[in-house]
Amino acid sequence: MNDSITDDLFAALNILVLERLNPGSFKVTGTVPNWLKRFCHPRITSGMEVLIPEEQFPFLENFLIDAEEFWQDHSATKLSSGFWTERDLTGQEYHFEASAISLNQRKILLIELLEDVYQERQYIIQKARENQLSYQQLLKDKQKKEILIHCIIHDIAGQLSSINCCLALLEFENLTPKGEERLNIGRQQTIKQEMLIREILNAFSAEMRSLEAFTLDAEQAPDILASVQEAIKLLSPSFAVNHLQLQLASNIDLTADWRVVGDRSRLDRVMSNLVENALRHSPPESTVEIGLQQDETSVLVTVDDRGTGVAPEIVENLFQKFAQGENKSGKAGLGLYFCRITVERWGGKIGYLPRPQGGSRFWFRLNKPEQNV
Repeated sequence: MNDSITDDLFAALNILVLERLNPGSFKVTGTVPNWLKRFCHPRITSGMEVLIPEEQFPFLENFLIDAEEFWQDHSATKLSSGFWTERDLTGQEYHFEASAISLNQRKILLIELLEDVYQERQYIIQKARENQLSYQQLLKDKQKKEILIHCIIHDIAGQLSSINCCLALLEFENLTPKGEERLNIGRQQTIKQEMLIREILNAFSAEMRSLEAFTLDAEQAPDILASVQEAIKLLSPSFAVNHLQLQLASNIDLTADWRVVGDRSRLDRVMSNLVENALRHSPPESTVEIGLQQDETSVLVTVDDRGTGVAPEIVENLFQKFAQGENKSGKAGLGLYFCRITVERWGGKIGYLPRPQGGSRFWFRLNKPEQNV
């Protein structure tokens, strides 16, 4: 510490070197940097004993408590205070950082005036924050567009599927030859449209989040029983064509209050996704049953099928994006993913359980809305 070159180097780097004598008492070591005179009156010189932090740097009072413990351990590392700001005798602000080190049994306190270093660090931090905000905004805009595309295509696909099933049922009617010809043309056109929809889904299905508003108010909350009944009404033709039954559990109180936190249009979409999933994985002549249960705070929805269940190796990723079963019977691997992000956005939970008697149970639980007093 007595080497003159080293002393001058510390001063040139705007670093004040202090050796700890007693708690709160330090000796100025080496060359005193020029900035110190802006904070001290009378002037402090090398070798002078000073009181820190009571006089020049009040901020250091708390830091020196940690520094005393650090020095007692004789650690070979460095303890830093982090940035802080002080005002000189004229009221101008300066930025500092202090460091405590142990050197040959000597307890050293370094106080560095940051100047350009502080400005550069702050600039880098600010630019990083701006870039992060810009990136998050780009992601949000991209997600909104992809959600819109998915929802539009999904709704079109659902309606087209129902039309196709109704056309299939017309085959059992007594049609004239001309009627049968037109029916075949209609079915061919719907098949082409389904293929086009799949291509669009494959091209635009990407990261989605349920960002739209939803309600916590009981007066505007959607009725989940109504969503279940709507799904049964719209999808029953598809089940009939595939020789399946879709029904509501018999033990449900139709007069009870089944309102939940959420949005009706997306709740309908969640229900149709789960029921369509059960349709694709159910064997002929079997039944898919939708159940509803509630307690004081939430409503549980279950969709039970009699299929082969989900392979254990894919259960963990079942609700992830593009996850599909072994037979790849889904449209784009997004149905269950959409259900998860929507239900979780509303504060609910969703999951899968194998049924003891065979088949699958997909379930989700949503909170009840707050009742207005």
